[in-house]
Amino acid sequence: MSDLGEAADIEDGKRPEGCGGRPAAGEDPVKREQILDGAHRVFMRMGFDASSMNDITREAGVSKGTLYVYFRNKEDLFAAIIQRQKSKIFEKLREILEEDRPLAEVLHDFGTAFTTHLLSETAIRGQRIVIGVIDRMPELASTFFQTGTNTGPVMLCNFLEKQVARGRLKPIEDPMMISRQFGDLCMAGLYRPRLFGEMREPPSAERIEKNVASAVRLFLGGYGAGGA
Repeated sequence: MSDLGEAADIEDGKRPEGCGGRPAAGEDPVKREQILDGAHRVFMRMGFDASSMNDITREAGVSKGTLYVYFRNKEDLFAAIIQRQKSKIFEKLREILEEDRPLAEVLHDFGTAFTTHLLSETAIRGQRIVIGVIDRMPELASTFFQTGTNTGPVMLCNFLEKQVARGRLKPIEDPMMISRQFGDLCMAGLYRPRLFGEMREPPSAERIEKNVASAVRLFLGGYGAGGA
């Protein structure tokens, strides 16, 4: 069925059943990714306000009817892009935290992946877009910043609690606060210059390595129980 055919069925109030092994309208993951890829390019190039659904349909190579089968509006699209990006990095962070290695190594790799992602061009542009619309669309910013079981700070918080229980860290009164502090240490002196354009390119791997190594030393100096 063509994109226009899908749109017609939806407008008639019918959701076509998948036939011949093809997904029903709005349920094709490949099509959804195609739309998200196109929307991501448009938002990164034009910003949120200047982008239109017409721009996105052209970039994604789909009809407007098909676009609305998958996403209600620009806000819905942007929120989906945020969640997709977050899912990718959080899966990587989860894998790091699940590895049975010396604590310093795990913290180092977590901090490196976390910092590299947040200072990347894609992440920085996304954060600038959110800042630009936060007064008009606070719910969009909430989507960007929301916490949950699969977010970096929460995963690190749970990891730190386990390390305290294993005797590898001293007791921590507020693990969530300490988790966020570790992330801030990893990005110290880098985050705001990147966000506000003083640092136009992502920092080098060597610069990030220096920051993260210092953060791990400071963290373990304050909370390490020895033998970690």
